[in-house]
Amino acid sequence: MNSKDHKAEVAHLIRSKSNKFIAGDKFFKALVFGASVYALFMVVLVFYALSEGSLPIFFKEGINFITGTEWNSIEGRESFGALPYIIGTLISSSIAMAIAVPISIGIAIFVNEMVPGKIGTVLSFIVELLAAVPSIIYGLWALFVFRFWIRDYVELPLHSTFGDSLYIFARTPFGLDVFTAGIVLAIMIIPIISAVSREVIKAVPHSQKEAAYALGATRWEMVKTAILPYGKSGLLGASFLGLGRAIGETILVTMIIGNAVGLSAIPTSLFSPSQTLSSIIANEFNEASGDFHLSALIGLGLVLFIMTLFINVISIFIVSKVTKSNSNLRE
Repeated sequence: MNSKDHKAEVAHLIRSKSNKFIAGDKFFKALVFGASVYALFMVVLVFYALSEGSLPIFFKEGINFITGTEWNSIEGRESFGALPYIIGTLISSSIAMAIAVPISIGIAIFVNEMVPGKIGTVLSFIVELLAAVPSIIYGLWALFVFRFWIRDYVELPLHSTFGDSLYIFARTPFGLDVFTAGIVLAIMIIPIISAVSREVIKAVPHSQKEAAYALGATRWEMVKTAILPYGKSGLLGASFLGLGRAIGETILVTMIIGNAVGLSAIPTSLFSPSQTLSSIIANEFNEASGDFHLSALIGLGLVLFIMTLFINVISIFIVSKVTKSNSNLRE
């Protein structure tokens, strides 16, 4: 074989391999594009189904369905307002986030930076096991055990000490209220937030930490000046992921929040019974007595869907802003 034939054969092999790579690349691109279109299609399909099902109640109530506080399902006298359940959803989720975020980030820092590797692995495994517990198990435990602990050792002392001076502790506690629901929700979302936060902190370059130690920083100062600023966007993303889980949780909240209806579902105290958008749907959907009642429950699902989408969009925007500002600082 002369040199020209050899070169032609090599060129042919290169072209054939290149064509295979291009074909594989096109197939992968089509596969990823199809998955993206499928996800978008499902979101649009869900939105369409919820919108179509909620049209009767919006035609009947108008904007009062969002701002109203009455909830009456008796046929001929139907009146439905979603505001108490929107407020109940936001308050219970806010309590959960206020408790879960600092604890989760603290767990992530402790596991990654404070303990030896083997102990940290065991602790991580134990925390992640909590995420595998079904919400119904949390609900049963909270209903039959945990609410009595909270009532006797937290709520009653707060009520007897501050009930006369602070309205948020004024109501007599029974354990089935928005405060207990928020605490149990926090326990449920801690594994999710801490798992993501742990990976974010693990991704911080060692050079960042070593630079802080070289400047004489203590361990806490290193965490404050090197880890938290560097991983801010990831920690925010983890927090919003937990918030999305807290807002959409159903069975656990239904069992522990007290299931008040109408105006009484707007909490006037941390110890007031309430109800969330998802819990009232779970409570009443199977017993919907008329077309307007069913449409109102579907309308609540639409409101919950829009709230979740809004929170996700805001979280993406905040995370991208923080990421951009961090990259500018590094430059």
